[in-house]
Amino acid sequence: MTLEPVHIKAISSMVARIDSMSEDEDPEKAPEIFELLSELEYDGKVVLKALGKLFRGKVDIDRMSLAKDPFEKTYSCDSGSTNPISFNSGLYIDLCHCSIASTPTDIEMHSKWTMVMSSYSPSTAMVIDTTGGWERFDGNEGRASIVRIRPGLLKKRVDRMVHNIALYLSESEHILWLMDRFDEDSFFIMDGPIYPKQLMYWMVVESEDVQIRDDENAKQILQNYVDIMDHHIGNRRPLIGFVKNPEDMQIMITLRKKHGMSDLPWLRDSQFFKNVLSSGAEEGRGKGVPEGKSSRWITYTNWFLQPNQFYENMMDSTSLMLAPEMELEHRFPKEDYAITFFMVFVPSLDVLFKVEAPYGITKDEQMRDLMTRKVLHDIAVNGIPMTLSKADSLAKIRIVEKKLIKGMFKDQKIDTIYNDVRWGESTDDQ
Repeated sequence: MTLEPVHIKAISSMVARIDSMSEDEDPEKAPEIFELLSELEYDGKVVLKALGKLFRGKVDIDRMSLAKDPFEKTYSCDSGSTNPISFNSGLYIDLCHCSIASTPTDIEMHSKWTMVMSSYSPSTAMVIDTTGGWERFDGNEGRASIVRIRPGLLKKRVDRMVHNIALYLSESEHILWLMDRFDEDSFFIMDGPIYPKQLMYWMVVESEDVQIRDDENAKQILQNYVDIMDHHIGNRRPLIGFVKNPEDMQIMITLRKKHGMSDLPWLRDSQFFKNVLSSGAEEGRGKGVPEGKSSRWITYTNWFLQPNQFYENMMDSTSLMLAPEMELEHRFPKEDYAITFFMVFVPSLDVLFKVEAPYGITKDEQMRDLMTRKVLHDIAVNGIPMTLSKADSLAKIRIVEKKLIKGMFKDQKIDTIYNDVRWGESTDDQ
């Protein structure tokens, strides 16, 4: 059925009624609230703290794109996924393969692959022949591994956990495999947050339905990320996580609970930062930018330290040192693994990015400034870092390939639901 004029008219009437209820926001409201972020506490714990001076800045896209890249070599990591596949037998699998791209292009680096197939069945009778290590292929250019989440650990969220294990194990293992080959004066970009946050959450939550904390693969993933941070902190090599769709709500929750701001119009922190960064940069920054040319600006904040993180009704460290029972080996003080970040808004795209890095790297002011300049340069040139786009292109598993992989399970029948029949796979997503 298509929408006819009578339907469009009814919808227009509903939209008008909602839109008319929206009042223009005070343009100074978001900047005033921004001043509270110098240091934000909740229940005696620091939730957010500015590293250095609290500020909003802006740069001209044309000028920044013509400036010299602060780093001669940039690396970026990304992975593609089949997305979780479930079968009538109760078996779940997901295949992720990871690649690292570089700018300028390094063909040898691009040719390396790490593939992980994660699996789960609640039945111990289901035979899954795990590899117990790495199997090499393509003349040792690629590595493949099959892992199994122990039967009985999952009663809910099976798809998500199977995906997380495949994704984060492939990415972390691929980075560990190749990071010693990175040029000394290079810059490394991870796709998304610097830590596997969703997996971290389920590693500390007491749940009878999701006991992934008892899975050896999950523990190995957390240790891998500690080792990655240790390498970069120890060698003073910049590492960032480029978050394209930030979803955090911690600042908004804290402002509502501590400061009684129940009328805040924003749910997500990203909505708040968009307003802050849309309203103009701090006086004295971005001089020389012509009036009316806001679409040619990039606006950004200072770096923030985020030592504590809300997880529903609990609070734990944002670093990987979140639970003593994990017994993760680490080289540096625990606070060095806490998340720091700054926000970047691109008015021409109307998108906001969050850029993360461990405190062990960003506590150095010169390093913060250098990393900020690098990120702004990459965004000015390509919208998102070009090397990240390269890695995405290298790692992507396309629909035709997903269908081919599914067809390889000849002895298993895919667990199809009505929406699969109705909609099918209509987009070429990862």
